[in-house]
Amino acid sequence: MEANVDTKIETQDDMDEITSPFKNMWEILRRNKAAMIGLTIIILLILVALFGKYIMPYNPYQGELSQSLKPPSSEHILGTDEQGRDILSRIIDGTKISLRVGVTAVAIALSIGIVLGSLAGYYGGWVDMLIMRFMDIMLAFPSMLLAIAFMSALGRGIDNAIIAISIVTIPEYARIVRGSILSIKENEYVQAAKAIGNRDMAIIFKHIIPNVISPIIVRATLGVSTAILDTSALGFLGLGIQPPYAEWGSMLGAGRGYFYNAPYIVLFPGIAITITVLAFNLFGDGLRDALDPKLRK
Repeated sequence: MEANVDTKIETQDDMDEITSPFKNMWEILRRNKAAMIGLTIIILLILVALFGKYIMPYNPYQGELSQSLKPPSSEHILGTDEQGRDILSRIIDGTKISLRVGVTAVAIALSIGIVLGSLAGYYGGWVDMLIMRFMDIMLAFPSMLLAIAFMSALGRGIDNAIIAISIVTIPEYARIVRGSILSIKENEYVQAAKAIGNRDMAIIFKHIIPNVISPIIVRATLGVSTAILDTSALGFLGLGIQPPYAEWGSMLGAGRGYFYNAPYIVLFPGIAITITVLAFNLFGDGLRDALDPKLRK
C-alpha cells in the first residue's frame, strides 16, 4: 500500500511539473490586459470568418448602381461602395480572406524556415554558409518590393499572394531557428542523444526544435499581422487579390478615387485592417512575455 501511495504521489508530482509551466504562462498572459484584448479580437475575427455568411446583411458581391455611394444609414450600416454593394457585408466576407492568406502564408514560411534554419544551425560549415548567404540575399531586398516582384512573375490571385508572401518571410524564421539551435546544440542532452545513436533528423526535430519553439511561436503570431498587412498592400496596389473578392486592401484601392466624396469607402476597410493587425501584435507581445522564462515563477 505504501509503495502504491508513493507511486501515486510521484506521478502527481510529475504531472504538476509538466502542467506548472503552462499554468504560469497562462497566468502571465491573463494578467496582460492588452494581450487578452488582442486574443479576444482574434477569437471574434475567427468566428466572423467561420460564420460570417450567416450574419451578412446583404450579398457582398451583388449590388445595385442606384444604391451606389450611399452614406451609412439604418439600411446600410457602413454605407455602400461605388457599385452599390454593402460595405459591412464585404468587410465581413473579407475577414476570411485576410485570415486565410495570413495564417497560410505564415504556416508555409514557418515550415520551410524551420527546415532551412535547422540544417544551417546544426550542421554549420558549408551548409550553413550556403543557406544563410541565400537568406541574406533575400533580406537585402525590401520584403514588399520582393513580394511585388513575385506577384508580377506569378500573376494575381489568392494562391499566388500566399506564395509570394510566404517566400519573402522565410529568411526571418530561418535566422531565428538557426540562432536558437546554435545556442543549444552543444548542450548535454543533445550530446547524449548523439551518443546513443539517434539520427540527426531525430535529434533536430525531437530534441532541439521543441526546446526553441517559444521564439518561433511568438514570431509566427506577429508574422500573421505582417502577412495580412502585406496582403492589403498588394491589394491596394492592384497586384494582390483581385475583384470581385472582398479583400480589404483591394477595397481600399478601389475606393481611393471616391475619398473626397465618400470617405467611408476607404475608412471602414482601413479600420478593419488596423484592428486586425493591432490584435495580433498585442497578443504576440503578450505571448512573448508569457513565454519568457525570466518572467515565469
